[in-house]
Amino acid sequence: MRGRRSPEFWSERTGFFQHLGPAVSFTLGTGLAAIGFTGFLAISALVPGTDAAWSQPDPSGGGGSAERPLVDSADGDPLVHNTLYRAGEMGKVSCTAPGLDAHDPESMEVFVHAIADCLDLAWSGYFEEAGMAFSSPNRVYWYANGHSPCGPFPREGTAAFYCRANQGLYLGVRDIVAASAGNGHPEVYTFLLSHEYGHHVQGQALILAEFHSARVGAGEETADELTRRSELQADCLAGVFLGASGDSLGLGGTERANILDDVARRSDHGAERTHGRERNARLWTEHGMDRRDPASCNTWNADEDLVG
Repeated sequence: MRGRRSPEFWSERTGFFQHLGPAVSFTLGTGLAAIGFTGFLAISALVPGTDAAWSQPDPSGGGGSAERPLVDSADGDPLVHNTLYRAGEMGKVSCTAPGLDAHDPESMEVFVHAIADCLDLAWSGYFEEAGMAFSSPNRVYWYANGHSPCGPFPREGTAAFYCRANQGLYLGVRDIVAASAGNGHPEVYTFLLSHEYGHHVQGQALILAEFHSARVGAGEETADELTRRSELQADCLAGVFLGASGDSLGLGGTERANILDDVARRSDHGAERTHGRERNARLWTEHGMDRRDPASCNTWNADEDLVG
């Protein structure tokens, strides 16, 4: 839904190959909760007591595509050994994004839909070439308080999140600007959306399902380490997309620096240890941009110091 709408509506639109269908809007009431500074996370990892009730959709309908299994039969760990890591570099992606006025909600929604279209195109093509099944995420761009299968939104400190329960890419059209300290650089929002989309890529490759399974019953320190590995991988997968599409999106040296500064700002700075230290968040994002290969994003077998 690209037209102007009043603040009491949120919009949901499906993926790139389905986006010509009608958008869906629901009245949710008015008023926005206070939005914190950190901005994004995989909220499905942080809502206690709900994961056991979710069913992780099998994107292939039967344990992987007919052409290539998601996991090497010689090693059943989809975190470390996954077809996603054996498919090679992402080819050059050509797409365009409209100009952005970050303080105009209509402009922001048009912009994030365009970036999501590009993400759909890039990752669906990549999975197809790898012989892996893929379906695009549902898009839920909110303007007011609402509720997802992963809990209510917005939540304090959260302006965007991915919910694997319904493969939903959730984003607060106004809230992401507030959570980004009013940042007017389009590339910052391109990265934020690409990071959340990275969690969808993890879900399609069954990495998220294994991650959640590994966290069940784990102590706090182990659970936090697993969460950091997941979040840093999403940073890297976002970098893969940015590296492949950067020329067409006009991402030069200045834009790269702005992205990395924002990545650093969203990293761990206090007692919470869920997204990785600044240097590691920068490292994995840059690694993805430079290598453009999901194999370079295998945080699950990286040394602990690289995911601290």
